[in-house]
Amino acid sequence: MSAATILFAGTPNFARASLDALIEANHIPAVVLTQPDRPAGRGKKLTASPVKSYAQSRNIPIWQPTSLKDADVVEKIADLNPDIFIVAAYGLILPRAVLEIPKFGCLNVHASLLPRWRGAAPIQQSILNGDTETGICLMQMEAGLDTGPVYASASTPIGTDETAGELHDRLAVLGGELLVSKLDDILSGDLSALAQDESLATYARKIRREDAAIDWNKDAEEIHRRVRAYNPVPGAWFRLDGEIIKCWSVAVVAEQDGHNGKILEAGKSGIVVACRSSALRLIEVQRPGRNRVTGAEFAAQMNLVGKRLD
Repeated sequence: MSAATILFAGTPNFARASLDALIEANHIPAVVLTQPDRPAGRGKKLTASPVKSYAQSRNIPIWQPTSLKDADVVEKIADLNPDIFIVAAYGLILPRAVLEIPKFGCLNVHASLLPRWRGAAPIQQSILNGDTETGICLMQMEAGLDTGPVYASASTPIGTDETAGELHDRLAVLGGELLVSKLDDILSGDLSALAQDESLATYARKIRREDAAIDWNKDAEEIHRRVRAYNPVPGAWFRLDGEIIKCWSVAVVAEQDGHNGKILEAGKSGIVVACRSSALRLIEVQRPGRNRVTGAEFAAQMNLVGKRLD
């Protein structure tokens, strides 16, 4: 079989891992598409995406359209006569006109075990829900939201204290590995995609900052999952004396009496906060404009015992 003409579209580090795996396996994309440069950092300087930076280092042509619905963009893609269009965390919608161009269609590297957790935030939602495993799917893209048939999947357990950031990094690598292990079979027609079971579909909507607010009226285990799911973005938080405090790590401790949100302990052993059931020890927190500190270090900065967290 002659070398296939591959297009690749992706933007963040999750996608970079798949692009790296393709290149290392000698599946060099003819063109890499990624989102336009965005302002980043305190200076709001225009910054290239991780995928763009990596593609530049490998001398691969880069396109950065603001939309794929433009007729000129669709024509440029069609002119390349691609065999397959591989997409991983791209961030732009592929219209039907683009989906129908490649000989073998458009293939999505998705970070869940479809049909569970279709949508924008499957990694966070798997942790929030208390799932014990998740994984990667190679899905044939169609007009619906992550509704296409699946070529292959690979599962992995979710650690009891694993954060979304840690799980993201493992899934990014797993996605690249699964992609290169199955791509030749997809291109040769030896691997067929199987339809998803619609009755099992669940959805993971885009994360909002307000979702990460800690509600101390919840069970300690549920708050523990919330802190893990929103680490590193957007970061779980609570209010204390008018300040928004980021909470990066917690641990569930034994049942303790106290009104929900009341600080039961604050000292060298850290900070313990009452929840609806059990309590939480705050392991790592951060005040606005300051570095992250341990719960014990935070307790040394102010008198906390008996205070109530919003």
